[in-house]
Amino acid sequence: MRKLSVAIAAAVVVVGGLWAGSMTKPALTIDAQAMTAPGNAAHGEYLARAGDCMACHTAKGGAPFAGGVPLATPLGAVYSTNITPDKSHGIGNWSFEDFALAMREGVTPDGRRLYPAMPYTAYAKVSDGDLRDLYAYFTTRVNAAPVANEPADIPWPLNARWPLAYWNRLFHDDSRFKPDDAHSVEWNRGAYLVQGLAHCGTCHTPRGVGFQEVDLDGTSARYLSGARIDGSSPVNLRGDKGTGLGEWNEADIIALLKTGRTAHSAVTGPMGEVVEHSTQYLGDADLHAIAVYLKSLTPLSDDAAAPAYKADDGTLTSIMTGHANDIGARIYIDSCAACHRQNGEGAARVFPSLANNPSVLAAHPDSLIAVILAGSRLPSTASAPAPLAMPPFAWRYDDDEIAQLATFVRSAWGNDAGAVSAADVKRVRAQLGIEAKR
Repeated sequence: MRKLSVAIAAAVVVVGGLWAGSMTKPALTIDAQAMTAPGNAAHGEYLARAGDCMACHTAKGGAPFAGGVPLATPLGAVYSTNITPDKSHGIGNWSFEDFALAMREGVTPDGRRLYPAMPYTAYAKVSDGDLRDLYAYFTTRVNAAPVANEPADIPWPLNARWPLAYWNRLFHDDSRFKPDDAHSVEWNRGAYLVQGLAHCGTCHTPRGVGFQEVDLDGTSARYLSGARIDGSSPVNLRGDKGTGLGEWNEADIIALLKTGRTAHSAVTGPMGEVVEHSTQYLGDADLHAIAVYLKSLTPLSDDAAAPAYKADDGTLTSIMTGHANDIGARIYIDSCAACHRQNGEGAARVFPSLANNPSVLAAHPDSLIAVILAGSRLPSTASAPAPLAMPPFAWRYDDDEIAQLATFVRSAWGNDAGAVSAADVKRVRAQLGIEAKR
């Protein structure tokens, strides 16, 4: 994750006011063989790709894994840390047990608590052997970078981290992944990756009253059912039609993770970085395992009477006959139809379809608004190297106009999603730090 959830930061402050605490380190149980094994650094590099460690721990233009990426909170910024083997500023003096403590409990060797922007809530599921391989990679194959860690921009006393011990006590399950004998080996491999290193739930699972992920291991239909975070709305990855992956097949999921695009859809926003730095490097067997697992997830909603999409050529007819005259339709024809076409179906693997698109039909329109405001760029991958881009329109249209455009897109060609307000656009614009049109 690039940004620390505002909600989590607020929860830390609230929880901190309820108890007084200590810096006692949690106990760790690690297999004896993992404690003494040298670890497979080559496999550890693959696992680091799966965990997308690069995204949060490598600042733009900085040394790999030297930290310094700002993570926004309502109280100020915190910065990702140096995880190179530098002995002064990185993890060069950490033992494997120290490394496992940080990965599973969010605690450094000196007892400092990490914010849950570091997804240790997911990494706790990673096996001892895989953690050992990760440790081998970071301590033997990553170049040491003598880059000092930046202190948080949060003022005292709000920068105290001891309340996180109690957040963990309430919300953190540090148990390892347990295979489900009712499913295949492939399904279990997909579940292990999705729930663990890939930490998909960090963005795609909604948050609860304590701003924790409401489900960490898929025991309820809320797991991976879509969320709202930092000016985006990560999509529902469950079996819902329209709003989820119900009409996708395994090949669609694999293609999206490998290339960032399918014949009818494409990634946007932070997911583009995930594909570019992480999922494109996964082996075909692991990509297929992830697809098998995701396709097994039941729909969030069982209300078949209210589909989010039902094909309808009324919008195309209205445009072709000159009757699409409301503001949203006119903006679409002027600024969007050249690429996404008058029928909203785009061009296969080039311009994503807006009809029956989960990002368009999502319960929260934040991602759609963000793409209109800030534009988007497809990731450049080995299988699809062209980083095709959509320009931003924040400079061209005001909040009301963008709201009307988004509302048109969410209700055209058979899409059936809620209207977007100017207030929605203003909120997302502020979260993205984009100035209003003047």
